[in-house]
Amino acid sequence: MTGALDGIKVADFGRFVAGPWCSCLLADLGADVVRVERVGGGEDRYVAPVADDGAGSLFLQVNRNKRGMTADPTSTGGREVVRRLVGWADVVVVNLPETALRIMGLDYDSVRAVKKDVILTTIDAFGRGGPYSDRVGFDGVGQAMSSSMHLSGQPGRPTKTYVPWVDFNTAALAAYATMAALLWRERTGEGQHVTASLLRTALTASSGPVIEQAVTQPNRTAIGNRSHYGAPYDVCATRDGWVIVQVITNPLFVRWCRLVGAEEWIGDPRFDTDEHRAANADVLCDRLGAWCAERTTADALAQLDAARIPAGPVLSPQQVLDDPHVQATGLLQPVDYPGLAGLAPVVATPVMLSKSPAEIRRSPPTPGQHTDEVLGHLGYAPDEITALRTEGAV
Repeated sequence: MTGALDGIKVADFGRFVAGPWCSCLLADLGADVVRVERVGGGEDRYVAPVADDGAGSLFLQVNRNKRGMTADPTSTGGREVVRRLVGWADVVVVNLPETALRIMGLDYDSVRAVKKDVILTTIDAFGRGGPYSDRVGFDGVGQAMSSSMHLSGQPGRPTKTYVPWVDFNTAALAAYATMAALLWRERTGEGQHVTASLLRTALTASSGPVIEQAVTQPNRTAIGNRSHYGAPYDVCATRDGWVIVQVITNPLFVRWCRLVGAEEWIGDPRFDTDEHRAANADVLCDRLGAWCAERTTADALAQLDAARIPAGPVLSPQQVLDDPHVQATGLLQPVDYPGLAGLAPVVATPVMLSKSPAEIRRSPPTPGQHTDEVLGHLGYAPDEITALRTEGAV
């Protein structure tokens, strides 16, 4: 069975998360993706090392299904390698500011001059057209500038989410837009420039409170694990762990009251709307906390589920690995890489297609693992490859 993107060729000049995960999603769907790193391996390869050669855990997740090569785009030979890769590719993915793109010959004018119908997908921190356009930034900058950090954690202590949700969501949106551009090219024969940014993604996710501020100016501040928009909504300790419980809207509140034996609160004017419940959250969350504290996590979740109230356990990374639902659904798939103590449980593609499913076919590449193979596809003879190595271009 072939993937939905079988036959599509992608040159991946991405680094860290947003660019590599964008191209990885395309690779999972069948695209032939060549990841290009600096000679010796990109700096993002070695974050949170888990393998003998220093390859990191996140690198394994976002670079499976790719062939890997190294090149120095600043060298004479390396610039020609980049040019040939662009000519080979249907899609070029890179997450760098515009100035860096021009230096590497990966701005839209440069790649279009090589291949008129190429699709260039670029990801940056702040987006184009503003005073910050050429600044660099990571996931946390998007979280900070979207109001997400201001509204997370405790008042007066802005808190970043540990996982890089801005990076991953920006990559997913870039992959979505890239596939739309491929469809457009199929219909019209035209390539185009696809752009995405961390700030734009983070603001999209934070748009609710931003719109609310513009219209009603409530000047929200952080309230820990609770919600401004309903109650009881909190993370509570059980006898042997923690659970999150999310009650919002009247039907859920009525069911929760019956579950915890607080029927007298049904119709109470303090709790008759989400807004009123949020304003009186201390009373409701205290009752929820006391109810959870009397039960084990399993018992609390079983009763909450029977009442059809959204809830879940707070899991550590080890508990995620051990969770029976995670195991049964095949979310974690074993992937090998040289020097690992065991197979890495890489998370499968987070969406499923019934006719052309995504799949993990190839382990992440070691530095330069497929350089000679890719150069051969680009028309280089063996002696020319040797010369490029001598020059340090690959």
